[in-house]
Amino acid sequence: MKLKSHLILLVMLFSITIGCKTSDDKIVHQKIEKHTNAIFDGLVKIRRDFHENPELAGNETRTSKIIAKYLTDLGLEVKTGIAGNGVIGILKGKENGKNIAWRADMDALPNDFPDEASYKSKVDGVQHGCGHDVHMAIGLGIAEVLAKNKDLLNGTIYFIFQPEEETFVGARNIVANDEFLKMDLDEIYSLHVTALPVGQIMVKPNELYAYQKRVQITLNDKFSKEDVKTLYDEIRSEILRKKDGANPWEIPKAFDSIIGLTNPNTVFKNYLFLEEHFVIEEENNQLQIKAYLYETNKSNLPNILPKIEEIIDNSEFKDKFVATSYIQENPTVLNDERLTDKATMILNEIYGNETVVMDYGQIPYFNDDFFYFQQKVPGVYFLLGGSNIEKGISAMNHAPNFRVDEECIKIGVKSFSSLILERTNIK
Repeated sequence: MKLKSHLILLVMLFSITIGCKTSDDKIVHQKIEKHTNAIFDGLVKIRRDFHENPELAGNETRTSKIIAKYLTDLGLEVKTGIAGNGVIGILKGKENGKNIAWRADMDALPNDFPDEASYKSKVDGVQHGCGHDVHMAIGLGIAEVLAKNKDLLNGTIYFIFQPEEETFVGARNIVANDEFLKMDLDEIYSLHVTALPVGQIMVKPNELYAYQKRVQITLNDKFSKEDVKTLYDEIRSEILRKKDGANPWEIPKAFDSIIGLTNPNTVFKNYLFLEEHFVIEEENNQLQIKAYLYETNKSNLPNILPKIEEIIDNSEFKDKFVATSYIQENPTVLNDERLTDKATMILNEIYGNETVVMDYGQIPYFNDDFFYFQQKVPGVYFLLGGSNIEKGISAMNHAPNFRVDEECIKIGVKSFSSLILERTNIK
């Protein structure tokens, strides 16, 4: 009987301990949400300032100064001039622990798309049409919330504000920088705002985007443009692989609630296609066809060029064929499977089971140089919804009238502040 009584007592003590921890955790994350709400208006203001004053890749000097001052005012150690205009803010917790990084990209796009915002760009030909202004506001918000709660943190948090993402050189330059090597990171996280419903967070282990390659087909110069189009259309048709239903190049449908990425049977998986549009160039008495292709399966990539050569060899144009090659090969964002599962579980436990939805496909066209960080450190890259149909807001990146419901800033700051806090306290 005594043994039974001791066991009952141990179970009761364990239950009380677990209950207290759950209650404490809830209070901590309520505190994070409260701090997020308190700084939200200020983050909107700074986001709009970034939006009005965009800077192209390699020219993010004003942006860099604003970020550095903001982080300095929070009491963080700040390093500037990292791989150009990069800024790193360093927040140390109360005890040693994990080294975790949050990355936000800084640069804008060269375009003149219509922009209906009252705070539209003041710089001709330059816009934040991809959402990096939102990313910076969220990064600064996470830094502020965690700085206010640094007594709850273990380890060190590094806030990496990265230049030159649009040109795919910024991340590569940072990971080669001595300051990055000194961090000795255990984990790294980032996000991209996109045309999901406002506040929705989506993630996928492994490849998030399709593999994007630029193909060059070289022919002799005795080739009419009509023949080029005939040949290209034949190649495009022959190599095409897709599920029945919507075409994977119809990118807005990737965010459709029925056939889009959140559906396990989405049409945006297991596909291969060449873009409809191609470029013709002439060089050294030769004609070159250049076009991008998108493939979801990495193991298929070595087979594509031989297949194209086979198609040409079996066509009426085989005598005019010279060579084919990949002239641009970017890796793709590759989320660490274990870390993705853990991060998803943490966010869903804190903010509800539907906080993070699973992505079952791979998005064509878009990509991100965040993969250079992931080649060095286990990392997770999330998609954050910025669209609001009721308000007429579509956060379709790189598109005319790209707009973002700024409520997504609040969701991003509170969610990922909580995630980082939890990860710093896991041994």
